[in-house]
Amino acid sequence: MAQGMAPRGGPSAGPPSDGSPPSPSSSSPGGDHGPLRPRRPPSRTLGGPPMTRSSGAGGRGGRGGQGEHGVGADLPGGGPEGALSHALGAVGSQLDHCVHCGFCLPACPTYIRLGDEADSPRGRLHLMGAVSEGRLDPGSPAFQLHLDRCLGCRACETVCPSGVEYGYLLERARAVAREARPADRGTRLLLGLVERPIPFRIWMALSRILRRTRLPRLLARHLPSQGLAGQARFGMAMLAASEPVFPNGLEEAPALGGESVGTASPDAPPGKGTRVGVLMGCVQDGLFHRVNQATIRVLEANGFQVVQVPGQGCCGALHAHAGALDGAREMARRNIAAFEAAGVDEVAVNAAGCGAAMKEYGDLLADDAQWKDRARVLGARVLDISQVLAGNGRTPRSGAPVEGRVAYDPPCHLLHAQRVVTPPLRVLNAIPGLEVTEVRDGAECCGGAGIYGLTHPELGGSIGRDKAEAVRETGAPLVTTGNPGCAMQIGAMLRLDGKGVDGVPGVCHPIELLDESYRRAGFYGLRGRIGTKGGRS
Repeated sequence: MAQGMAPRGGPSAGPPSDGSPPSPSSSSPGGDHGPLRPRRPPSRTLGGPPMTRSSGAGGRGGRGGQGEHGVGADLPGGGPEGALSHALGAVGSQLDHCVHCGFCLPACPTYIRLGDEADSPRGRLHLMGAVSEGRLDPGSPAFQLHLDRCLGCRACETVCPSGVEYGYLLERARAVAREARPADRGTRLLLGLVERPIPFRIWMALSRILRRTRLPRLLARHLPSQGLAGQARFGMAMLAASEPVFPNGLEEAPALGGESVGTASPDAPPGKGTRVGVLMGCVQDGLFHRVNQATIRVLEANGFQVVQVPGQGCCGALHAHAGALDGAREMARRNIAAFEAAGVDEVAVNAAGCGAAMKEYGDLLADDAQWKDRARVLGARVLDISQVLAGNGRTPRSGAPVEGRVAYDPPCHLLHAQRVVTPPLRVLNAIPGLEVTEVRDGAECCGGAGIYGLTHPELGGSIGRDKAEAVRETGAPLVTTGNPGCAMQIGAMLRLDGKGVDGVPGVCHPIELLDESYRRAGFYGLRGRIGTKGGRS
């Protein structure tokens, strides 16, 4: 089994988390390093002179919400440039922390493929600085294009020796970019749909019905690959990739209430009654409801008291990444209130992008006097499901053997944004008989990045094809990753990589594998055979 997967690292890159809840101000929790290495760009794109700019205003060091304002039209400065200048100054002149070392260049998927300095983190920081100092119009094509091309994978943060919090700056710069030039209609429609629970649920229900017909598989195979038809083809491939790997599992078993039965293991449950609320999410619950149910079953089997959290909703990550910070803040407030009312000790999140967003609620609401302290308290309680089970010295119970080989690909927002490396491997290693292998260049983004694969089909497709090739090289019939967008992107690219759909590796969440192990062990009082790939969620 793979024992030490870790992100790319620079000389002073902060080590990853071992699963302990990080303090709100911590950007480098402790953990283990391992063998994952970045792909390097062609040598002709390296070694360029570093970009320079004049020094900006000083400020506090690191994130923590000491500024008085966020990014918006009502800020001092008289426009988007002033708004960005104020926002960046309020976070401690993060732009000036960049020492132009270039460590981020070989870690950046867009720079690797385009070889353009402006499509690197260093180049984008230069553009942000130019806007913040009034030397560049935020509505200019250069600012808009190069910010838009960024995946937001935050691999640059892992290797940065200066601790530049690039993801934080990117979201605020995108807010200024959106103020100067609204997002395209498709993005606005999608974000608006996520904000409306009833229409969103209808959309998800229709998607599940379509998925059951197996029509997405057919369309992904036969639609043209160019133009709008190509985008539709990719969308169908993503929907097909969301099909369950274990359709005959305990989908209909009660998930809440009652005690686990048929304990086939003497292991002591590590939860000891800890009250845990599970973020159900939007797309996660719409297309991967089975993962949420598996999460609840596994938590209860490990002695945790799973608490229902009514009133929760989307975490706001899609809005934050798109620069729609007002929408993201409203969603954050709703979730904070919901989880507070439930009285949970920990918040378990099984989607890496959602977990990263919730852990950073304190930053998102730093300028809201009524919510900033509440946001930091909740953010400190948010843990990836692997951290809940295998962090803080906990060890998940072992179940029955699940024989076979699985390739683990870490989501960027788990590996780079949350610095969680070893807990997912501990979860997988708790499954007897499972051989875990790592994906080559596993620290590099799969190209999904929310809706990036749909909005940037060429660049996202190039990145995705590289990931699909790396997955196929493992020879594993199954790939596991802890984020729904990554699961659909990887699954779609495996179907569209030109190597045929026969024998395409299935994609599942690590918690589904542990859940299957527990099912076979009789932890839930039911036994059965593993189903074939397909079926419904």
